[in-house]
Amino acid sequence: MRTYPWSRPGWFVVAAPLLIAAPLALAPDSGPVPVPSAPIEGSAPVVAVAAAPGALDTSAASAAAPSTLAPALAADPVADDPVLVGAGDIAACGEGSEATAALLDRIPGTVVTLGDNAYGSGTAEEYARCYEPTWGRHKARTRPAPGNHDYMTASAAPYFAYFGERAGAPRQSYYSYDLGAWHIVALNSNCDEVGGCEAGSPQERWLRVDLAAHPAACTLAYWHHPRFSSGEHGNNRAVQPFWQALYDAGADVALAGHEHFYERFAPQDPAGAADPARGIRQFTVGTGGASLYQFGVVRPNSEVRSAESFGVLKLTLGSQGYQWEFVAADGKPSKDRGSAACHAGARGAPAAS
Repeated sequence: MRTYPWSRPGWFVVAAPLLIAAPLALAPDSGPVPVPSAPIEGSAPVVAVAAAPGALDTSAASAAAPSTLAPALAADPVADDPVLVGAGDIAACGEGSEATAALLDRIPGTVVTLGDNAYGSGTAEEYARCYEPTWGRHKARTRPAPGNHDYMTASAAPYFAYFGERAGAPRQSYYSYDLGAWHIVALNSNCDEVGGCEAGSPQERWLRVDLAAHPAACTLAYWHHPRFSSGEHGNNRAVQPFWQALYDAGADVALAGHEHFYERFAPQDPAGAADPARGIRQFTVGTGGASLYQFGVVRPNSEVRSAESFGVLKLTLGSQGYQWEFVAADGKPSKDRGSAACHAGARGAPAAS
C-alpha cells in the first residue's frame, strides 16, 4: 500500500466551507485534481480537497444532519422496496470481515460481493476459513462478482465451486437478474479471464443484448475494478466499454471494489465528464474487511471519500429511484446518505410498465 504525506485516515469531502478555489478546466481523464498539502486544522478528521459542484459536506458541523444530493429526489421508501447491500475486498480472516458480516446480520435484502471475496489467493481453504464463517452466513442471499484475488487460484475454481450457480457460468461469471423494478447486472472485470472487455468482446456484446432485453425503469451494474478512482490504481480504461453500454441504455448506478476505501462520484458519462441529468453514479465500496487503503490524487467529480472504517453500502431500490447509505462498522452515524431518481430510460429505453 502506498502512503501519501498529505493523506489521513477519515472522511475526505468536497465542500465550499473548507476550500475556496478557482474553477479548474480539466478534461475528465486527462489527469488528477491537485490536493493541498496541509489539512484543515481542528478536531474533525477532514482534509480539504479541490472543489467540485454539488459536493456533500461531511465535516463535523454537518455530520449531524446528513445531506441529500440529487437533482431530483426519489420517493420515500416503502416497506416492500427491495434492498441491495454489499461491499468488496472482504474476507482476510480478521476483525474487518467479522464486523461487516455483523452488519449484514441486521440488514435484510440481497447481498452483493464486489470481488476479492477471500484473501489472499481465493483458495478453497481461504473460502472455508475466512469467508464461510463471516459473509458465508448470508450465502443463500448473495449474488457475487469475482475480483483479481479470486483468480490467483487457477481460473477462480474455488470461487465458482463455493458460490455454485449463483456465480454464473464458469469461465464467464457475468449474469443478470431483476430486483423489484430494477434490472441488476453482475459483470466480470478480470478481462483477460473472459475473452476481454473491449467493445465487441463476448461480454460487452452480451451486456448490450441483455440491456436491450430488459428495458427496466432503473438499472444497476456491479463489478470489481472501478472505472473511476482516487486511489493508487487510478482510473481503469479497460472497463470503459461497460460504462458506454450502460450509459447508452440509460443505466443509473455502478458499484465496484478493488480500492480498499469508500468513494462516491457524481453522475458521469463514459469519459468521466459530469452529467447530472443522464450520467451513471459510481460507488466504490472496497470496505468489506481487507486492510484499508489511503487515497491518491483526487479525480474529477469525486464527491465523498472515506478511509476511516470498514462498512457496507445499503441501497433501497424504489420503483422510480433509490436511496443510499454507507453503513460503517465502527457504529458511527453515516456521513454519506442520499437519494436520487432513476433516468427511466432517458436515453431511449422505455420505462417498465
